[in-house]
Amino acid sequence: MSGEVIKSLIVPAHPHPVLCPEKNEGWQRIRDAYDEARRQIEESDADLIIIYSTLWPSVIGHQIQADPNPKWVMVDADFHDLGSIHYSLRIDSDFSHAWNKANLARGLESRTVAYEGFPVDVGSVVALELLNPNNRIPAVICSTNVYSNRAETTVLAKACQDVIKAQGKKVVAVSVMSLSNRMFTEPIEPHEDRIHSLKDDEWNQKILEFLSEGRLEDIGQLSRTIHDQIRVKKVVAFKPMWWLSAMNGNRNDLTGKVLAYEPIHGAGAAVVVLDPESNGTGDKEYDEDDVDFYGGDRNVLDSGEDDSSPSTNSGPKLYDPVEGKNTVNTNKAPKPVGAYPHARREGDLLYLSGVGPRQPGDNSIPGGPIKDSNGNPLDYDIKAQTKAVVNNIARILEEAGSSLDKVIDVTSFLVDMDRDFSGYNEVWAETLGKVGPTRTTLAIRALPTPIAVEMKVIAKV
Repeated sequence: MSGEVIKSLIVPAHPHPVLCPEKNEGWQRIRDAYDEARRQIEESDADLIIIYSTLWPSVIGHQIQADPNPKWVMVDADFHDLGSIHYSLRIDSDFSHAWNKANLARGLESRTVAYEGFPVDVGSVVALELLNPNNRIPAVICSTNVYSNRAETTVLAKACQDVIKAQGKKVVAVSVMSLSNRMFTEPIEPHEDRIHSLKDDEWNQKILEFLSEGRLEDIGQLSRTIHDQIRVKKVVAFKPMWWLSAMNGNRNDLTGKVLAYEPIHGAGAAVVVLDPESNGTGDKEYDEDDVDFYGGDRNVLDSGEDDSSPSTNSGPKLYDPVEGKNTVNTNKAPKPVGAYPHARREGDLLYLSGVGPRQPGDNSIPGGPIKDSNGNPLDYDIKAQTKAVVNNIARILEEAGSSLDKVIDVTSFLVDMDRDFSGYNEVWAETLGKVGPTRTTLAIRALPTPIAVEMKVIAKV
């Protein structure tokens, strides 16, 4: 048997082209481009659509949807006022399980998910609603691991290719993503929509220029530079480019066409189609490591630098977690600021030390620190910090054999209650609030590192 990727797409995740394209000419052009991409898929002999979505982040390894028929009602957390999308998807669960096994065989952390009510992300719902109405073609959906580097993402694609070839599938590979990611933080009227930042627009145009020339691998290599330049850093921003490039053999001579490029709530939204036929310009050099097996060497959890260096916003000295009877520690969570473990197990209960948003390895603070090294206040994003806290908690719980849905009590500490309670509370509702633990929120003067929020958690094992 022999299979192949017969078409690749880059599409945006926002619900506007589904729910209200008529409200803005640009949104309608995105919808029209989606419709054109759908027609191309229908005219091909594709028998599987594979979605790699930046809107389904995973913390430890990758996850693959394996429920044959996930169905629910999707309401976008940012644009709930636009309405809802009822979805009922057709998933190729055999392919999903085979991909998971192929991932494990190549050294990746991987798992399938298949239970009723598991929320399919908005990007996957939008893409399949517009590209595959009535579920004419089965689909597979894979998460984006927020800590994977290029090598790990490449191996993920190679594992997928193993299954495509073994099962003889004709595949459409779809990366669901924005180009620039800076959205407006306040409501806007549809006619006011525009690319939020001039620099973002300039980089978007460069990306589209390369894509129109079929230079997918060059985009993958340029992505690190782009990520450093755009206004808003987003850890998963260009992983779908890495994945899509590897799915196409890291080629630079594809036939590319940009069907539309428009702003959606400030972010750069584009629909791009890439066909495997060579455009005749000649392939270009692939100068990344050609990795076939992942060995846990992504250099994310250990930066090789002094954790106390000023550039990491670390504040006080960091410690290796204390090891002892019943302690639970993991290098997937930030180092403590004192001599204590990440958690301690007593009976069937797990007690976590205070958990903040600092990231393992580089000690960075998602959303930014609350002050600089001289003590001057800085603007920061409390939602990003709160989400990072929850992610750190999830890693510690998983190391202990527990999970977020087993949390029973949380004490939260906010440095600025007046400023931050609303944003913190919103993230809570989207994450731990769905579990229903008891909660106490306290206002405090300061925390040891320049962070705005910390949580103390008790969970069942």
